[in-house]
Amino acid sequence: MSRVAVTRIALVLAAVATIEGLCRIGVIDRFTMIPPSEMVVALARLLTDVKINADIVFTLRNIAVAIVLSVVGGFAVGVLLHAVPRLRAVLDPLFSAYYSVPTFVFYPLLIVVFGVGPTSLIVMGAMFGIVAMIVNTLIGLDRIPRVLGKVARVMRLDPWRSVLLVRLPAATPHLVTGIKLAVAYSVIGVVAGEFILATAGIGRRISFAYNDFDNRTMYGMLLFILTMVVIVNSLLHEWERRLHRRWGK
Repeated sequence: MSRVAVTRIALVLAAVATIEGLCRIGVIDRFTMIPPSEMVVALARLLTDVKINADIVFTLRNIAVAIVLSVVGGFAVGVLLHAVPRLRAVLDPLFSAYYSVPTFVFYPLLIVVFGVGPTSLIVMGAMFGIVAMIVNTLIGLDRIPRVLGKVARVMRLDPWRSVLLVRLPAATPHLVTGIKLAVAYSVIGVVAGEFILATAGIGRRISFAYNDFDNRTMYGMLLFILTMVVIVNSLLHEWERRLHRRWGK
């Protein structure tokens, strides 16, 4: 394990220990936050509840579909825009300003179009993640060394083989960055959508727990989301790091 990883883990453990101590001695009252150790116990209890598990499955399924849509759709749009510079020149400023617009304002419209259900949440999550994937796809394709294109021509590769064997592998480190962002934004879009209006899901469960002053359920579910995202992001980060090392970036 690298020194950076060890330092990162040590900082996280120190922060958790500090919060635990502040909660135990009463600096942070239990009405505001329960100790992290009790969050773990609460999460373990919640995972034995059939209704909670149904909410978790509902949310994870929606997040998975949203991630697939944002990654695949973002990659396809990015490749298209890279091949059509004039269209890219028109849309580039919109991508730059995309995340300054509160995307949640479209959620009522999505409900009207798709109804109160998983489809609206999936579209919301995909809307959050797709632009990050588009932008990073464009960056990856822009930064492919020209010499690789010459190598493909020297080897007489047809366009498809050139893309699959040369251009795509060279752009992969940036594509993984796009995937990381698409995952994070998709989770935000789906869970936040469940807060606003949903028939099930982790966000809905957290919202109800917050309104009922049920800190154990609320923080237990928050810990579940945090743990899930950290694990997925850590795996993607490790993959990205190895790709950058392989390509000397």
